[in-house]
Amino acid sequence: MDPKKAVVIGVGAATGAVVAAVGIPVVLGAVGFTTAGIAAGSWAAGMMSAAAVANGGAVAAGSTVAVLQAAGATGVSGLVTAAVSSVGAASAWLVSNIHRKR
Repeated sequence: MDPKKAVVIGVGAATGAVVAAVGIPVVLGAVGFTTAGIAAGSWAAGMMSAAAVANGGAVAAGSTVAVLQAAGATGVSGLVTAAVSSVGAASAWLVSNIHRKR
C-alpha cells in the first residue's frame, strides 16, 4: 500500500473515532437526550411523547427513543466508535482513489 494512502486512511479512521466519541454525545445532548434523562421541552421530549402515545402510554424498549436515550445517558459504545471509524477510513480510501484518478 502506498504510504500516502495509508496516512489518508489513518486520518479518516481517527477522524471517525473523534466524531463518534465527541460529536455524537454533543448532538444527543443538544436535542435533549442528556445524562440526566430527556430534557423538558426539547425535541427529544416531543419525540418521547409521540412514541408514548403511539404505544399506549409507554416507550417501547429497543425503540429509537429508547436507544437514543440510552446513548445520551451512558455515552457511545466502543462498537459504535469502531463502526464510525470504519466509515471514516472507507471514506478516506474512496476519496484517495477518486483523487488519484484525476
